[in-house]
Amino acid sequence: MFSVKYLIYFSRQLLYNGHMKRILLTIEYDGANYSGWQKQPNVKTIQGEIEHAIETSIGQTVEVFGSGRTDAGVHALAQKAHFDLNVPVPVSKLPDILNNVLPPDIAIKDAQQVPDDFHARFSQKKKIYRYKIYNSPNKNAFLANRAAQIKQQLDVVCMQDIAQYLVGEHDFRGFCSAQTCTENFIRTIFSIDVARDGDFIKIDVCGNGFLYNMVRIIVGTLVDFSLGKLTKDDVLLALKTGDRARAGQTMPPQGLYLKDAIYQI
Repeated sequence: MFSVKYLIYFSRQLLYNGHMKRILLTIEYDGANYSGWQKQPNVKTIQGEIEHAIETSIGQTVEVFGSGRTDAGVHALAQKAHFDLNVPVPVSKLPDILNNVLPPDIAIKDAQQVPDDFHARFSQKKKIYRYKIYNSPNKNAFLANRAAQIKQQLDVVCMQDIAQYLVGEHDFRGFCSAQTCTENFIRTIFSIDVARDGDFIKIDVCGNGFLYNMVRIIVGTLVDFSLGKLTKDDVLLALKTGDRARAGQTMPPQGLYLKDAIYQI
């Protein structure tokens, strides 16, 4: 663990002008043991753990702003988040400093200084989610929290074909949870890529933003279409009418990964 002496040492080494620096973190985490990203009272969250780690390791109380909220059980390969640093710590050392106090299922992969007007959520141009399906009738204990199992054989070509009807700018009110709090359901999906690797199917969904449970419902729609539970007309009507009943199931959270948030910095 980095001590107060460590910070004093570096503060003497640096000519620090007191200017607050905005820091962008790239974060990897297994969300199985957390109640999602957003800080909440009396439960463990990713945001709460990172803010606590910053306060513990460098002595500054901060608010960390994520590129988006992940639900309980959802993972991240490259969640992005920013905070303002006013302690004289080298930015390049922040991953090591924070990783020494963070739990083992949360890792800071990178830290960089960004412009003062940068915002992890509002400055992003694209966001990519990955959904992992374990497509096998055989139980695998090690995948219980890291992939959703579908025992029936899925047709990847069929899933890819129907996915293309969801690409583009649409009103996605038929592809989100009833708990979605927004007045604007218009989102743009840039691409949906479905690929098989042995017993695993990976579905990457890239868009300019997502509604609550939108990716999990999109994937559920592809799955249900492949299994013959939905028709092409069902999917098109879900888009046209916003009828949630026409779209597919909401897939479980453990298969979902925030893969990346993309900016022009």
